[in-house]
Amino acid sequence: MDTFPLFTALISAGTVAVAEIGDKTQLLALLLAARFRKPWPIIAGILVATILNHALAAWFGALVAQWLRPEVLRWIVAISFLAVALWTLKPDTLDDDDALAPARGAFIATTIAFFIAEIGDKTQVATVLLAAKYPPLWEVVVGTTVGMLLANVPVVLLGSRFADRLPLKMARYVAAAVFLLLGAWVAVRGFG
Repeated sequence: MDTFPLFTALISAGTVAVAEIGDKTQLLALLLAARFRKPWPIIAGILVATILNHALAAWFGALVAQWLRPEVLRWIVAISFLAVALWTLKPDTLDDDDALAPARGAFIATTIAFFIAEIGDKTQVATVLLAAKYPPLWEVVVGTTVGMLLANVPVVLLGSRFADRLPLKMARYVAAAVFLLLGAWVAVRGFG
């Protein structure tokens, strides 16, 4: 199935990096950077939270893939990618509860806030779907984690100056198109 090494990791990284642009966790990264002004503990917290959250999501996706017949899984994944494409078009905002990070230091606050913010988020859903579609599992986790870092590290490092220059509307459209194409590809080609 793979045409080159780390194919799954590259697909996973690209998918999540694009989906994360303008997402609430990216807004959370900006908020934490402004609050703590300590980029490296914030980046470390994002890394730890993403590895934990996406490892659980990928494991769940791989488990579901084992339970379902390939034809049923194919349509569930295709429809889910299309749903995430539509979801991506809706801009995210931070809820008041998300903005209240605990004052236990930048690393702990970021780890807890990011882990919680990712629960049920479109990048977590994308991780479940990617793990259901692409083996091996570890490449999905590595790829989605790299994608999260690619989208969030510049925001942390460059702060509000970078966020003001991001064309978030265009990024949402590109992310929606990526998920739409993935959904269509799964529907047409299946898993084989």
